Amino acid sequence: MTDPVTIIVAGDPQGKGRARAFRRGNFIGHYTPEKTRTYEGIIRSLAMDAMSGRLPIEAPVEIDLSIIFAVPASWSQKKRAQAIAGEIKPAKKPDADNVIKAFTDAMNGVVFKDDAQIVAGRFAKAYGPAAVVVATVREVV
Repeated sequence: MTDPVTIIVAGDPQGKGRARAFRRGNFIGHYTPEKTRTYEGIIRSLAMDAMSGRLPIEAPVEIDLSIIFAVPASWSQKKRAQAIAGEIKPAKKPDADNVIKAFTDAMNGVVFKDDAQIVAGRFAKAYGPAAVVVATVREVV
């Protein structure tokens, strides 16, 4: 059994953007938006650092994802305290499933061989003092 792998991405959480289609004559192509490619590149780079040269995990894995949003500066001190205490939840974009998809796609082939190995997972969206996403991947025993 390998040690868990934790990846911390500072900054606003971003979801995976929808693939776009274009047409050139009779050819229809698809591309991933630049913002998504950049965010996934950051995740992939941090994942490589976290792996420290280890090979991708080949066993079934589970993923824990904490999606933390910064509390809006315009909120009152009272409302900010409630948000950080978890009394106010960030029911806003990006959707959690799109953030999860960005992370699993970026970690594919780096942390685990294939995202088909993911057999369990948990996620939570919350407010915190600073925006960050923390992903932990561990083998399932």
